[in-house]
Formats: sequence, C-alpha cells, structure tokens
Amino acid sequence: MSKPYDPHACERFWQTRWALEGAFRTKDDDPRPKKYVLDMFPYPSGEGLHMGHASVYTISDAIARVARAQGFHVLHPTGWDAFGLPAEQYAIDHQVHPREAVARNVATFKRQMQRMGWSIDWDREIDTTDPAYYRWTQWIFLKLFEKGLAYEAEVPVNWCEALGTVLANEEVIDGKSERGGHPVVRRPMKQWMLRITAYADRLIDDLEGLDWPERVKEMQREWIGRSEGAEVRFRMGGAGEFTVFTTRPDTLFGATFCVLAPDHPLVRKITTPQRREAVELYAARATRRSERERAVEVKTKTGVFTGAYAINPATGAQIPVWVADYVLLTYGTGAVMAVPGHDQRDWEFARAMDLPLREVISGGDVTKAAHEGDGTLLASAFLNGLRVAQAKRAMTTWLEREGHGRARVQTKLRDWLFARQRYWGEPFPLIKGRDGVVLPVAEQDLPVALPDVRSYKPTGTGESPLAAVTSWVDVKDPRDGSPARRETNTMPQWAGSCWYYLRFIDPHNAKAFCAPEKERHWMPVDIYIGGAEHAVLHLLYARFWHKVLYDLQLVSTKEPFQRLVNQGMVLAASYRDGENGPYVKPEEVEATPAGPRAKGTGRPLLSVVEKMSKSKKNVVNPDVVVAEYGADVSRLYLLFMGPTESNKVWDPTGIEGLKRFHSRAWRLFLGDERSVRAARTSAPATGEARHALHTAIQGVTKDVGALAFNTAISKLMVLLHTLSDLPEVPTEMLDAFARLLQPFAPHAAEEFWASLDHRDLVSHAPWPSFDPAALLTTEVELAVQIDGKVRAHLSVAADASDEVVLAQALALPAVAKALEGRTLASRRVVKGRLVVLGTR
Repeated sequence: MSKPYDPHACERFWQTRWALEGAFRTKDDDPRPKKYVLDMFPYPSGEGLHMGHASVYTISDAIARVARAQGFHVLHPTGWDAFGLPAEQYAIDHQVHPREAVARNVATFKRQMQRMGWSIDWDREIDTTDPAYYRWTQWIFLKLFEKGLAYEAEVPVNWCEALGTVLANEEVIDGKSERGGHPVVRRPMKQWMLRITAYADRLIDDLEGLDWPERVKEMQREWIGRSEGAEVRFRMGGAGEFTVFTTRPDTLFGATFCVLAPDHPLVRKITTPQRREAVELYAARATRRSERERAVEVKTKTGVFTGAYAINPATGAQIPVWVADYVLLTYGTGAVMAVPGHDQRDWEFARAMDLPLREVISGGDVTKAAHEGDGTLLASAFLNGLRVAQAKRAMTTWLEREGHGRARVQTKLRDWLFARQRYWGEPFPLIKGRDGVVLPVAEQDLPVALPDVRSYKPTGTGESPLAAVTSWVDVKDPRDGSPARRETNTMPQWAGSCWYYLRFIDPHNAKAFCAPEKERHWMPVDIYIGGAEHAVLHLLYARFWHKVLYDLQLVSTKEPFQRLVNQGMVLAASYRDGENGPYVKPEEVEATPAGPRAKGTGRPLLSVVEKMSKSKKNVVNPDVVVAEYGADVSRLYLLFMGPTESNKVWDPTGIEGLKRFHSRAWRLFLGDERSVRAARTSAPATGEARHALHTAIQGVTKDVGALAFNTAISKLMVLLHTLSDLPEVPTEMLDAFARLLQPFAPHAAEEFWASLDHRDLVSHAPWPSFDPAALLTTEVELAVQIDGKVRAHLSVAADASDEVVLAQALALPAVAKALEGRTLASRRVVKGRLVVLGTR
C-alpha cells in the first residue's frame, strides 16, 4: 500500500513520538562508553535561527546520532547564551524589557530547532539569565575572588558614551562601536579585572594535548604572546625613569630613540612646555582609536617628540623620547626602545621622522631595510664578535650585574576586564563597606538576583542603571550592620558561556554546579563544534575558568574541550546593479545564458559570493526552506554542500538534487510506482548486490568518522541507485539503508524503518556493520586492446590466471574477427585493467 510523501505531516508525527517517548533523553546510569557532543550554544537573537545555526546544529546532530547508533552513551544538550549587550540593545530598540525579549526569542529558536528534528535532550535546557543558573556563575566568581584572581584596578578602557558602557577591543572598529557605529574613546576607569595572566603559561602549554585545528591553536598562542627577553631601565635624570621590555637585548647598543604610549603616565611629566600642545593634541587623537587598530601595521607612521631625552644604559648617550600610537600601554610596559637598524617597524618610524639608525649586527643593508636576522655583533663593545643568541645571554647578564635590568618572560595577554556598566548581565556577588573594603556575598544568599527596573537604559555617567535602584543597592555590612552598597556593574556576556558545558551535565542540581561523579563521567567534552569567530576569546576564557576549577579540585580534567571542529560559513550569492550599485533581491534576478539579469529591464547584474546579511539581500531563512522542502531535505542539503570545515555556498538549484534523492528513496519504500512490498525478499543479498551493500556500509562509516558527510551522502545515493535497479530488493539492504540514512534524514528514516515492520525507532537501532569478505570483488571487467585500440570487454573471475584470461579474451567473437588475417605477435595482461594484444 503506497503512502504519499507529505514532509510536514511525516516530520510532525515523528517529532511528536520522539518527544512522547523521550527518545533523546540522556540517562546518567548507563554503562556504555560516553560521548559528549556539544555545539556552541546560541545567543537567541530577535531574527531567529539563521543558516549558520542550521549548519552547525545539523552537523552536531549527525555526529550525535551516529554515536548513539555505534553504541555510545551520548550527551547532546543545548541552551541559551542570553545575557549581554546585544540582548539589551535589542530590547531598547524594540521598547520591551530584556527579560521579555529573551523569552520571546528563546521560544522562536526552540520552535525552529525542534522543527529541524535535532536529537537534543531538552530536559537539560539551560538559560544563562535564569537565576538558578547564574547563581552558580556568581558562585564561581566568588571562588576567583577568594583565590585573588578577581581584583579592582583603574585601567584605560574603551568607553562608548552612546552605549553607556565599556567595550572590549574586539567590539571597536575604526574608533567606533561594532554595534551601532558610535564613537569610542579611551579613558581610565576603575574596573573589575580577572587575573587570566596568572594562567598564561598553562593556557599555551596545555594546547599540545588537544585535538584542535592547528590554526586555532596558533591563534591562541599568538593572542597570549609569550616572549622571552629582558627588562631595561632608561633613566631620565631628575625626570625619573621608565622600563622597556625587549626580546632583543643584544641590540641595545643600536637603540637611538625611545617611544612611549600616548597614555603613558610619564608623558605629561616629561613633555617640555614647548612641546606640550602638540603632544596633548596627538594623545587626544590616539585615544579615539582602539588598541586593535593601533596594533595593526599601517603604512603611515605617526608620532610626536616630547622634547625629553633618556640615557641609553649601554652607550651612556642621550636619546630622544617620542610618543607614538603604535605603542600600547596595555602591552609590555607601554614603552619601547627603538632600534631602527634591526627592527622594521622602528626603521619605518625613523625614516618617517628623520631619526638616526645604527648598525650593530652584520649581514644586512640597514639603509634599505632593517636587518632582523642572525649575524655577528659589531659596534657593541663587549658583545663584538658574538652571534645573536650568545649576545642576548651576555647582555642580559650585564644588565642584571650593572643594575640596569633583568631577564623576564612576558605575554601580550592582559588581565581580563570583567565589568560592564549595563543592566542586562549577572550582578557581582560583592558588597562594599563604607570603609572601602569589598566583601563577598555569603553563599547561602546566592543568587544576587537582577532586580526589575523601570529604566534599564545606560546612565551615561559611567555607572550601571542598577546604581539608581536604592532598594537593591543599599544593604547592611555583614561585619557590623553599618550601611554598605552592592557592586552595581554587571558581568560581561562571556561569564555565562565560560562554564555552561558543566551545567549541562547536572542542570537541576540545587546543591552544586555539577555533581562530582557526573562530572568525572562526562568530561571532557569529546567534540565541540562552533564557528571560527570564537577561536580566541570564548575558548580562552572558558579554558581559564576551567583551569581555576581544576586547581580547586572541582573538575577532573585540565581542559574542557578535547576535540574542536570549526564548521565553515554558509555563503550566498549577492546580486549588485553594477560594481558599486545597490544590492538586488534574488527574486528580482533572472538567470540567462549571458549571466544574471534584472527582471523587467534586462540589465546585467554582478554576482558575488558573500556572507549572508540583510544589507546584501542574500539571507536565506531556514523557516522558508523548511516550509518548502521539509526538514529532511534541508538537513541533507546542509550536509551535502561541502566538507564540514569548508565554507559553503547556498545554491537554490542544489537543493533540488537532494529533493530528488529523497523522493526516490520514499518511492522505493512507500511509493506506488511498483508494488514494492511484493518485490521484497527476505533472502540475503548475494553477488553484486551484497558487494554494493557492504561497500556502502564501509564507505559511509568511514566518512561519518571523518565528518565527511557530503561524501557519505554520495555513497548513499549510489546504494539507492543499486537498490532501485534490483528486480527483488532484499529486506536486509532496505534495513541497512534506513539505518545509514538516519543521521541525515531522520524522519524519513523512521518512516522507512516502520515500513519494514519494526516497532522500535531507527534512532535507537544499531549502526550496520560490514563484512570484509563481501568487499572482495568476485569478477572484474577488462578491456581487450588490439594494437592500441579497444575492441571488446571481458568479465573474468578476479583471481583468474593470465593464461585463463588470455584464453577467454581470444575466444571472444569481436576479438577473433579483429585478428582475422593477422599474426598475433604479443600478448599480456595488466591485472584488473587490460588485455593487451599486438599483431604484425
């Protein structure tokens, strides 16, 4: 009996059954080996699910479904990263409370995710804005505070007046906020900091044991930036002194000037009256640029002379002190010794400012470029004749002996600026007494709940909106009952995402963030999937918090994520009316042999593959795709577009091919083109059919293990072709096809499985195994070539001897006819390929 294909009815049915049976609920008492499959949980934006989400969660779902079938105890949860600036700005823009906006957006995301049929354990759903969750975020912060890893300090920050908050360097582009494009300036503010620098060495060293892409490891190493070198003290007579850090102490004799960061505290003190106006104007301009911009190499070097001089401790000579924005106060000491003969950046600056350079290492031509490589020291007194490595050691020893410096290891990593002057974030569990002493909130009083406020817009004063909620802010000092105040800044969005993978393990525990025995069972995360945009900060921050918990013996692993997979971006074609013209909607584009044209006018359009964005009018809405094709076909196409870690281009014509494959499979199992049930046989597959089946099982198994889902689906297409051509279809082949299809198109796979009279779920069925003996080819086809031209083809046993092959080839009528009137001069067999005959 045939069953017409209605994707929406089919998918609703199986999603309902999965939910009723708790098909993907993970039990804790399971003796099988574990597999923790996690994707980076989403921020529930107002726009809903986008194709990037759809891609990554389909990949992780396929991994989880294969792992279950292969006998693993699988944990595959999700939740919501819902605190932070984006949620607050969305609420302000739409004039709703952030809590209401988040609840609405979460409901949309959850509906879309369930519609895709992802095998998530929804019983473990978490939300970082839930007080039951952020109670433990606050508890972990208190552990950092107790350990001396959380402290207050006045530091230069990126301040955005319009947004009313401090921004991270990564949130500032060209001196403006990434969100909204508002002006950003550098200014000193008292902030809560986390001492991540205390873990810098371990954050580098422990990368070695991780199965991560090497480029991500290198990005982490570069961000931390561990360098070995020396500190050198430069005295300035009565004006004081400053210290520089250098990895090239061997070049000290070649230092011809020094450069301070514009916001270095010594700048104002040492600048001469004649130079003050120019220096202050330059420093003011520099504060309007982010550190990230200033750190990037630029062609034009800028700077200003302070009028002051420092003494080079190696030569005793006075050298000028400049201010330039390429020197950052937050990196090193905020001061550098400039050696233009042997540092290209210093060379370019010296050329731009007409400053002297001095050659102290042989092997280059410093009039043309800095010589930064190895060589022999010259014009360097006691270092003369030494190679660079020897000279570094000798100079460091001299600096320490003479009191001019010391050996030092430094990192680019700065302590984590952890405070935000916003409403929508985790409150700090801290109280400040009127004597200025900061006290932790007692554990039994957690969570410190975020109060409801009438206005949650930024104050513009540098304080959080919470500062105006006196009923919440004003508390009693636990020491003596005197008046005290709560900390009114909130934590950044990163806080909740630093440890969420642990809460998934034990999400309903009211006594601990995670029970120790459950943590030991599930950690580390076996495979973590997410975008490369989180390759540095999220991963770095999560690893830092995890290491603190490890030191406190609260987790059992040094690292949280054993394997990392960065899925490629989903790109789309954008159409522009000319090189710099406006973007044109896809529905207004007509495909012609001459290329894309505007409908109606016929004007030629420029087609460019770009990242999806509203402004480019190339966004593909997953809801629209699922409405037209169903979840199964959408999933198949997302996985088929290309390798997991490569960028992929969404092609509307490409999904049609997956629709045809899916429809052909449906007809085979449930269609009306022939009486499929009558054509089935319980007899086992034999011959070529058996070979094709076990070849497919082996190939798909290998491909899913390598996350090569696109080629795995290709192999299923080949198997489907074989099945469709058989006069009788062995049920064992249909059974295996349904199980192999399950990770990719689970709803149809369930339907196919049920048509084979199974009462259980294919989602719970074991992965099929292949028989190596069935992979051996029993027959091979050989081309018979006479004098270089193929005259016939021959099927022979794969293990046939050359003599048998030649005899059968010569017996072929086409070969006998081609040899008429000729004398056979040579004969040979190319195993598995050819019979080669020659005549004269």
